[in-house]
Amino acid sequence: MFHWLEKNPFFFAVGVFIVIAYAGIIEILPNFAEAARPVKGLKEYSVLQLAGKEVYKKDNCIACHSQLIRPFKSETDRYGQYSLSGEYAYDRPFLWGSKRTGPDLHRVGNYRTSDWHANHMWDPKSLVPDSIMPAYKHQFTNAADLETAYAEAVTRKAVFNEPFDKDIKPGKEAFESYKKKILAEALKVAKETKRDDLIKMVESGKVPEVVALIAYLNKLK
Repeated sequence: MFHWLEKNPFFFAVGVFIVIAYAGIIEILPNFAEAARPVKGLKEYSVLQLAGKEVYKKDNCIACHSQLIRPFKSETDRYGQYSLSGEYAYDRPFLWGSKRTGPDLHRVGNYRTSDWHANHMWDPKSLVPDSIMPAYKHQFTNAADLETAYAEAVTRKAVFNEPFDKDIKPGKEAFESYKKKILAEALKVAKETKRDDLIKMVESGKVPEVVALIAYLNKLK
């Protein structure tokens, strides 16, 4: 049989393809499926963090910052443990990025604090003298879109079966009731920034974009 295959290149090629395809199905695909599952201990985003992710996208942070640490010593020495695919299980969409005008942010929650982020967003050069990052002072007065973030959480829970809080339910009334939890989380972050203007805004019932953004950045660990 093998001599016959050697004399018929077409069938030999088909046979090789079938063997490789079978090996891929048995060995490779299950590993991909396993790697794509949430890593142990991974938590879904809170509504406040989802709102912060939208601020991150709206202000185009992805243009200068990546969220993907490659398995090279030069990167792990600077940014920490290299990124695992299972860490992005709840990212829709993922924000890997393709450029690093600024540093990678995938582990930024491990080494930056809320007050550092607030001061940095207000005046980057005050903390990093050589920074070319612009100030984002509008984030301190603009209110984050909590209602849209809540609707996203409801959709993810229903469509993708993500393990969100059991109290997250469809409807305007459900949002108004759940908003108390969002404001409580936001107030905690605002107090960590040590800025009275942010604390007062949250206490008035509105969440500054920068507070939501900081909550999102703190999640990146």
